[in-house]
Amino acid sequence: MKFDQLKGSIVAMITPFQEDGSVNFSVLTDLLERQIAAGTDGILVLGTTGEYPTMSHEEDASVVAHTIRVVNGRVPVMVGSGSNCTATQIEKSLEYQDMGADALLLISPYYNKANPEGMYRHFAETANRVNIPCILYNVPGRTGCSIPVSVVEKLSKHPNIAGIKEASGDMSYAMKIAHCVGPSFALYSGNDDITLPLMGIGGSGVISVYANVMPAMCHQIVSDYLSGNQAQALANHLKYLRLMNDLFMEVNPIPVKSALNMMGLNVGPMRLPLCEMSPEHTAALQATLKEAGLL
Repeated sequence: MKFDQLKGSIVAMITPFQEDGSVNFSVLTDLLERQIAAGTDGILVLGTTGEYPTMSHEEDASVVAHTIRVVNGRVPVMVGSGSNCTATQIEKSLEYQDMGADALLLISPYYNKANPEGMYRHFAETANRVNIPCILYNVPGRTGCSIPVSVVEKLSKHPNIAGIKEASGDMSYAMKIAHCVGPSFALYSGNDDITLPLMGIGGSGVISVYANVMPAMCHQIVSDYLSGNQAQALANHLKYLRLMNDLFMEVNPIPVKSALNMMGLNVGPMRLPLCEMSPEHTAALQATLKEAGLL
């Protein structure tokens, strides 16, 4: 399935683990089927929510292969292939392309960072080597660096760079890159709480953590907004805003995996250095899930 300027709710999948820490492929299958049945418009694996920093390259590849096999072309599959080493990013991108990924998510180079020209080359050289769409990923809270507006402007003209996941939470930054949006460059919210404001400046939807918990509602909110039923989209967005925010009361994906376990979906533990939530946050999240009718 081609990516083709996907609009809607793209779930940033968690990776379920067994109690011994190994990947739980049976539960992963169940989660993927649950997303597709709920109308999710696209699947992202190996994003931040998928705990890829603690997974081996072999585990990454096995999760990608399993996801592509289970999804079987029913919705597009995007794969996080980013690295702070451009050569590694290219290697992974080519591998996942060959495995059947429909699009790639490329993060800015964390820790070592880069000057603007190096940042541009980091993305452009990867996009030059693959023939599936590449989505930039701006999340300075994780990487310690933001993709400069001038670099986004330049990359938006690249024929194989199809958009940006904007997860800075900075509406001023989003406004500065909004003019890049067009038929060949999409803007996706990377923060559930500001999905509607970003769609108001031309966004195509969200790459969502919240969609792990309420996939049908996340799809509905975005679909309503894009189809012109913005009042209903806003009503539902505000109704579940507390839940969206509580899924970030501790570092992602600790709360969302905790929520899914509370809901009986048996996604297992996190891998260190991530661990269980504090008792106070656990109680607060449980109360919010009850309020949302999920427990």
